Amino acid sequence: MWSTVTQLATPANGNQPAEAPQFHAGDALRLFRECFRALGDNIERVVVGKRDVVDLALIALFAEGHLLVEDVPGTGKTTLARAISASIDASWHRIQFTPDLLPSDITGVSMFRQTTNTFEFLPGPVFAHVVIGDEINRASPKTQSAMLEVMEEGRITVDGTTHEVPRPFIVIATQNPVDMSGTYPLPEAQLDRFLMRVTVGYPDLASEIAVASGAGGGATIEGLPVIATARHIQEFVQVARHHVGAAQPVVDYAVRLARATRENVHTRLGAGPRGSVALVRAARVRAASQERNHILPEDVKALARPILTHRLLLAPDAELSGVTAADVLDEILDRVPAPQPTAAKGHG
Repeated sequence: MWSTVTQLATPANGNQPAEAPQFHAGDALRLFRECFRALGDNIERVVVGKRDVVDLALIALFAEGHLLVEDVPGTGKTTLARAISASIDASWHRIQFTPDLLPSDITGVSMFRQTTNTFEFLPGPVFAHVVIGDEINRASPKTQSAMLEVMEEGRITVDGTTHEVPRPFIVIATQNPVDMSGTYPLPEAQLDRFLMRVTVGYPDLASEIAVASGAGGGATIEGLPVIATARHIQEFVQVARHHVGAAQPVVDYAVRLARATRENVHTRLGAGPRGSVALVRAARVRAASQERNHILPEDVKALARPILTHRLLLAPDAELSGVTAADVLDEILDRVPAPQPTAAKGHG
């Protein structure tokens, strides 16, 4: 049973966590919350003072969505991604995106073997449970597009043959702001495949002093204990999906928010149906992390900015006047009425 998560954090063999539990439905949400918190505590040992960002990253993980971490150099983008992979006993690969990176460097290639007179597929680094794409916007648009199929469908097609990637599967990509030299804006189709985009930001004064002075025992990514296996993660993905209800008024609310971005005077392109689906899916995970069996309007509101803003293309007039996607979304959140609590607690 997952009833003692701390035992998994410090397993008997000192190295690997226990096998994935077989738990009863009544325990599912409690165990989900314990796992979620244990992972967050573990990651926060090296990503200091950013628990809100860590929680959003874990929501993306358990929602089977991809995460884009955008910020200036030195704010801990790659550290966050590596800490997540280090906390899970699962395969992971890191891809350093550069201008000369080729699509085949990501997906893999088919090589002809003279000894067998056949072609053999050599999988690329995208074949892992956790794929860290470091500085993804430094690669050319052609190379970036190599990620489109696998991020949407969980598979890669090479020379007409389809190859499935392992599950769970998450791409955690980092990027510098697009106005920095040597960067290429991500295509809209690729941005839409990221469940959410988050910004780490600089730490507050106390946290930065703690990091600089080596407080907290000098925890390193290499020293982080394994908290969960890939099988744990996959089971808890199903817990959030099947044990958390979504009342119709709350689903309607998420859809109305997404549709309002398409009708706003400041947007040239709003969030599509993938955005409203992502809102509901992530809201289930947020509710499960708080041991709730239903989503609330507050879950949708809390996730609207990281899930919707990167899907908006602003109209030229809005850009010239300094309006941002966050400004548009804040106005929509203020204007679109949320359902009443009584309706929100029903099960969908």
